[in-house]
Amino acid sequence: MPDERGGARYGFEAFECAPALRLQAQEKVFKLQHDALTHRLEKIEGALERLERRLWLAVYGVAAALVTQAVLPLVTAAP
Repeated sequence: MPDERGGARYGFEAFECAPALRLQAQEKVFKLQHDALTHRLEKIEGALERLERRLWLAVYGVAAALVTQAVLPLVTAAP
């Protein structure tokens, strides 16, 4: 006689019970949700990095404009 826990019993094939199938389905759903959330977070992080680059470019542009405004009178005053 095969093992009663996992094998065939009384000539019937082994089957999975509904609670186990529900748990497996729920685990699959959680994994899909987690993967989707991870993908969205990666996209948000990428967007934040691009935004940060643009912000620093703007800061450097303003600093360059201020330095240019400060140096321009010195250059025009010297013969």
